[in-house]
Amino acid sequence: MAVLDKIRTKLGVLITVLIAVALLSFIVDPTTIDVMSRTFSSKYDVGEINGKSVKYEEFQSKVDYYTNLYHLSSGQQSVSEQALESIYNSAWQDLESEYLIIPTMREAGVRVGEEETFDLCQGTEISPVLAQDPAFCDATGKFSRDRVIEFIQSIPMDQTGNMKTYWDFVENNIVRQQYFTKYTSLISKSNVMNPVELRRNIEENNTTSDAEFVVVPFGFQPDSTIQVSDSEIKAYYNKNKKNYRQVASRDIEYVVFEVQPSAQDIEDARQAMDKAYAGFAEASNLKTYLAHNSDTPLQEYYYKAGELEKSFPELDVFAFGKNQPKTLAPFQKDQMFYAARVSDRKQMADSAFVKHILLPMTEEAKADSLLNELKKGADFVAMATEYSADKNPNVKEAGDLGWMTQTMMIPGFESVLTAKTNQYFKINSNYGIHLVKVTEQTKKLDKVQLALLTKEIVASERTFQHYYAQANDLVVKSEGQLEKFNEAVSEGNLPVVPARGVKEGAKSISRYQNTREVSRWIYEAELGEVSPILTVDNQYFFVVALTGVHEEGYAPVSQVAESIRYTLTQEKRAEKVKAEVTEKIAGLTTLEAIAEALNAKVSTREGVAFAAQGSQAVDPALVGAIAGAKEQTLTAPVAGRLGVYVLNIKGREVGSFYNEDDAAVRHQAKNNYHMNILPSVFAEMGEVKDNRARFF
Repeated sequence: MAVLDKIRTKLGVLITVLIAVALLSFIVDPTTIDVMSRTFSSKYDVGEINGKSVKYEEFQSKVDYYTNLYHLSSGQQSVSEQALESIYNSAWQDLESEYLIIPTMREAGVRVGEEETFDLCQGTEISPVLAQDPAFCDATGKFSRDRVIEFIQSIPMDQTGNMKTYWDFVENNIVRQQYFTKYTSLISKSNVMNPVELRRNIEENNTTSDAEFVVVPFGFQPDSTIQVSDSEIKAYYNKNKKNYRQVASRDIEYVVFEVQPSAQDIEDARQAMDKAYAGFAEASNLKTYLAHNSDTPLQEYYYKAGELEKSFPELDVFAFGKNQPKTLAPFQKDQMFYAARVSDRKQMADSAFVKHILLPMTEEAKADSLLNELKKGADFVAMATEYSADKNPNVKEAGDLGWMTQTMMIPGFESVLTAKTNQYFKINSNYGIHLVKVTEQTKKLDKVQLALLTKEIVASERTFQHYYAQANDLVVKSEGQLEKFNEAVSEGNLPVVPARGVKEGAKSISRYQNTREVSRWIYEAELGEVSPILTVDNQYFFVVALTGVHEEGYAPVSQVAESIRYTLTQEKRAEKVKAEVTEKIAGLTTLEAIAEALNAKVSTREGVAFAAQGSQAVDPALVGAIAGAKEQTLTAPVAGRLGVYVLNIKGREVGSFYNEDDAAVRHQAKNNYHMNILPSVFAEMGEVKDNRARFF
């Protein structure tokens, strides 16, 4: 077979391995928007990266490139929604790398030269991108430099250009991977823990304190004597404005009418199943019978005992249990009725290693002649080298096809799983005539092919109309206005679900998937507007009210005023309680006396370490006060998050359980954190604006 067939067989969806998946939807067809208006209007830009506008046509060109790669690597012409997301994300990441990430790394002095690239591909320092690519692994699964060289040498002979496209993609990823490796190494090496930091880190983890304290909690009752002015809120906002940067989002409230099959729908499906089941047991041609009477056609797959035990135990018991009836009577599981019958039973291997000699379909006589020669003991490898149309250079021996299973099988080769080993036989496929030999097989097991008679329980048109009418009633009563929407849901006692911070292009809202129509509407609507019926998956009718609009940039002070007011109120309350406590305990010298004066009790906390404050379920202010206090000395009142504390350190202990190795592990965790936030740092540096969601 061709080299690309080998790639398809072993790679699966390559793009999803090499390029990370991100949330993204499909882009509209270019013909739907006037080309000239897109060219001169930023409204139709897919985004902006490092000051450069990304035009629709440019992004679409990248999408076409990665779509082609997907077809080459998967062998599939259709593109699933999951693969589509990966393709669009790959295209966007490609542009980010080209316009922002690689230039930033080059500005830092990072370079990847031609000789270095050659060494990463064919030399002594093989790139992990290449080493982990199944297309360049030998029969044992190990990387083979020879296969890389054979692949590169075959590129000029590939008239389709597909091999060059694939290799350019791999080489480009190798170079980018090397840039990232060098750049992250540069950051990691600059993140040094000096001796002073090391000593402090060890001390802070090894030093534990036993403390006793009295706390006066703030409580939750509002204090009318504490007032926060608008000017104070404004001053706090200006001082901490960087904390109020936000991405564009929307707040909504919605009611969902979920279409569920009615009792009559279930009964209709049951009757349809009973009618189809009447001839199921005696049907002589199950494939034809199921094609006419079942929602599920006959599946070619053969199951072994236990394979269905978790997902479908009823079928596993029926297929492999003792003294089972000829057919499994109809039963309901979720939204489906099932009946089953064993259509075939075989002794079959899970996998087989296959060799072949491929000849054109027109050379039947020649195929028979060669088959006779092979059966008489002719050298298979020599004959495959001379006669086979499959000149795959990436195999260990001429004629090798590799391991096949039911799910990784060339159509027409299914018999290799039941054939005897080391015997020659002939198979016809779409590729031509194959002279086949199975050299290895896993142990043959008893396997069955199941014929499933199924009838899905679906909502009838009558049921759809019932739920649609309910949704429409809410729309009519709302008259497009939030106030009337609230009145209608209250009157109808309808469950209203809030969703805060919905991003543009969100494909899921709460537990609901594929909500593109909803997210599109809320970004076109005005604040306080109520939607018409929005249908999701032909199963959910949404009625949505837009309750909040948050534009990209800094949240206005009016939007965050209440949270600031709460923060300032808590700060003032802490100072007030601290002053009251200070006054009440003046002159007291023991915690017991202080507890009595404050109408509180003495609490204790043992083994408090400053470095582990985040994992101790203790007010951080108390942990800090304990770490900084002197032993056997009462502290002045300390205001924390929960209350005001007065404390005394009963004793301290310095252990040795935390050592330099532990510090190194913690330091590495810090490095890992820095690496993980790099994408967001790059995006902020390059002021990346991702508008892909506008082009659903």
